Amino acid sequence: MRLVVATCSVDYAGRLSAHLPMAPRVIMVKADGSVLVHSDGGSYKPLNWMSPPCSLHVEDVEGRTVWTVENKAGERLIITIDEVHHEHAHELGVDPGLQKDGVEAHLQELLALHIETLGAGYRLIRREYMTAIGPVDILAKDDAGGTVAVEIKRRGEIDGVEQLTRYLELLNRDPLLAPVSGVFAAQEIKPQARTLAADRGIRCVVLDYDVLRGIEDPTLRLF
Repeated sequence: MRLVVATCSVDYAGRLSAHLPMAPRVIMVKADGSVLVHSDGGSYKPLNWMSPPCSLHVEDVEGRTVWTVENKAGERLIITIDEVHHEHAHELGVDPGLQKDGVEAHLQELLALHIETLGAGYRLIRREYMTAIGPVDILAKDDAGGTVAVEIKRRGEIDGVEQLTRYLELLNRDPLLAPVSGVFAAQEIKPQARTLAADRGIRCVVLDYDVLRGIEDPTLRLF
């Protein structure tokens, strides 16, 4: 992990164009090759970023250091550094990954057992399908034979949709799996998460924990 605190401008050139004027920011370069630019506000989300695989080229242009980060699609993130205030690198090692709480872990287990909850004709491929950036909760096939990646949360929020988006970007680079669609499954899904999921082409599914456990069947209710 490399952290650089610097006064910089950032330009993105790809499907769209974006510009951040000169200001103090934190630039994060991860071991997987991803580059993220953060400000002191805006919560956890970076102002701009480039997901791996990508290359980083550094050069001096008119007294300033210019980082050009480019991915395989030809999209570029150009960071022009006017002044470096602090720089530090540290080897973090292999991360053990997020440990799900009991409810999320049980939801995953139950949904794998009852994968048809997502739709008639669904078939389980694997639980905890490992990728270079972490395990996908469930990988399945839909009734048309398409690959589906499922992210499971107890409470579905924006960060869960972002996580699934990263998995989908990676999985869709694998010709043996692509095209891969996404399902965001949770006991409760926040409206903002639903909006973002719809924008990303991700289907939302609300899970009923008791029904999955077989405690309650809503079709048997009289009232």
